[in-house]
Formats: sequence, C-alpha cells, structure tokens
Amino acid sequence: MASLDDQQLIHRIALASLKGIGPVNARNLVAYCGGVEPLFTDKAVRRSLEKVPGIGPVLAASIRGSRAMQQAEQELAYVRKHGLRVLFYLDEGYPRRLRLCDDAPVVLYVKGTGDLDRARTVAIVGTRTPTEHGRRTCAALVEGLAESGATIISGLAYGIDIVAHRTALAQGLETIGCLAHGLDRLYPGAHAATARELCAQGALASELPSGTPFVPGNFPARNRVIAGLSDATIVIESGHKGGSLITADIANSYDREVMAFPGRPSDPKSTGCNRLIKNNQAHLVTGAEDVLKLMGWLPKASAKPAAQPVLFHELLPEERMLVDVLRTKDKVDIDTLCAESKVPAHQAAGLLLNLELNGMVLALPGKMYAMGRPA
Repeated sequence: MASLDDQQLIHRIALASLKGIGPVNARNLVAYCGGVEPLFTDKAVRRSLEKVPGIGPVLAASIRGSRAMQQAEQELAYVRKHGLRVLFYLDEGYPRRLRLCDDAPVVLYVKGTGDLDRARTVAIVGTRTPTEHGRRTCAALVEGLAESGATIISGLAYGIDIVAHRTALAQGLETIGCLAHGLDRLYPGAHAATARELCAQGALASELPSGTPFVPGNFPARNRVIAGLSDATIVIESGHKGGSLITADIANSYDREVMAFPGRPSDPKSTGCNRLIKNNQAHLVTGAEDVLKLMGWLPKASAKPAAQPVLFHELLPEERMLVDVLRTKDKVDIDTLCAESKVPAHQAAGLLLNLELNGMVLALPGKMYAMGRPA
C-alpha cells in the first residue's frame, strides 16, 4: 500500500494526466474540489464536476471514467526508480517564475541536480540549422554571460539549442534542457552524451510522463516552459516561422524580456529575428554586454563622492512612502512596491516617473525599480 506521500504524488500525477483537461482547467478542478485528493476520492464531489468552470458534462464523464490513477501509480514507480523530482504547482519548490504563468504545467518532472530557481535565467533559442556565424554568435553570447552566473535554458534540439547547452557546460554554468517528451527517452538521440553531462551540471525538465509518444503539438507546449522559466528569451537566427518565434511570442505574453540578434535583410535565417525587432517585439542586441545592460546585470560601479551637494525637490508623502521601500531593497517589482508602500497602482506610476526624472529612482527592465541618488 502506498505511503501518504506516495498517495499524494499519485493524485497529483493523475490530475496532470487527465485527458482533455489542460493546466488551466486542472487548476479550476483543484479550486472547486478543495484540493487534489477529493477529485479522486470524494463521491459527492465527483458527481458534481459538471459545475466546474470549463469542464461540463463531457469532460466530467471523462474524468470519472479515467484510468489516470492506475497510470499515475505506474509513473510513480518510474519516478522512484530513476530518482526524478516531481514539482507540483502548489509546492513551495515549484519554480517561482513558472508559477506566475497561468498555463504553467501542473506537474514538472525534473532529472538532475540543477536549480530551476536560480537568481538569473536566460533562454537561448534559434534555428535548428544555423550558419557558422550563428553558432559563433551563440557561443560568444554564452561565454559573455558566464560572469553573471546566469543559468542557460534551451530545448536540447539541433542547432542553436545544443550550442547554447554545450557552451554553458564548458563555461561551468548550470543549464536546463526542456523536453517535449517524457524523461524516459531523448530526442534527438545524438545529444544523449550532452544530456548526461547536463544532468550533472543542470537538469532535464518535462511536464510529460514516461512513455509519452512523440507528438508535434508537444513542442510548442514545451516552448512555454522554456519561456516561463526564464527572465529573458534571446533568439539567434530564425526563419519567418519556427519554434523559436513561438517561444518569443510566449515570453512576450508572460511580460518577460525578449531580445534578438539582427541579420542581413537578404538572409532567410534572419527573417524572424529582424521581424521581431522591427515590430518592437524584441530588443536588438549584438552581444552579451547588451543583454547584461538591458537586464541590469552589469557589475555596479564603485560609488564616487559628489563634486558638490545635490539638491532634491521636497518629497510628497506618497513619494516618500515609495522611496522608503526602495531604500530597503536592491530592486523591487512594481506590484511589491505598491503593496509594501500602500500607494495605489494608479498613483504609483506617475509618482515613480517624477522620481525617475529627478534622478532619485531608476527604472529597470521587467517593471523593476531601484534607488538612484540617495534621498
């Protein structure tokens, strides 16, 4: 008989495995049922699943007739045998960046020792058939990011993905490979050796259980995990369509930073990057220094004494409340700033702009703020 912990895991795995449900409806089910366990054990709850938003009678009948529990027991045996981590979206250990995404996986399977919650994470994506220039650009980018200690995230595919992973390994950086299939297999097989190294210096991650067949639709779904785990997504060489552009679109929808390397207008492998830049969907970058500057990751210059006293305008009470919070933190996002200062969001934007114009506040990428000159 399964232990309590194992039984909880079985229920969570079963929830993620329900056919036709998806992560959004799965969250609705948990909220309605008051947890995962009642969905599978409480007869009264199971009889009323039609009332859950997004479910209806067809899906409710499918849930009641599902073999998800039996399949979950088999998956748990695989997880235990191979030492995988199972991260549930309500767990404290679930990646904090991914938790902010409404469509994030309910369950994430992780193989390896890597930390999916490092302070700095960068996704690097691009074409599977890069030019030699694209390969060199990717390698130089990762080498340039090494000093920042950023974790490199990609999809372990041919082309730009594998160059990013291998360069990260060579630079001693953690690197995360997000897969579009279960962790019991690897595609492409040619990258098996890199995957083994990666598990010792990072991790493989997938929302799909073992035995999941290769399905083309799994790759775009995988791309949202890449974007969701990352502070920034960088595109290096992309045609007019492809998975890297899907990842960039998703990153934009998550309000994450998106960057792209430009190419010659006549180069078909740069069509996608150029379009992202032209449509203001990506910052134009030409190297690691641009990325570090945009992300506010450049080393802070040592403070120099002012040549003469700096005069400040008298702060309004609400401005002082914002400044008092900023002075206690290295940097802070706008939502946290408003919550801790008790200044309503509709007022904070104008006040912060005024403080920024006076040099007292710095606006950083990702809607973050930090102190400028001392107040």
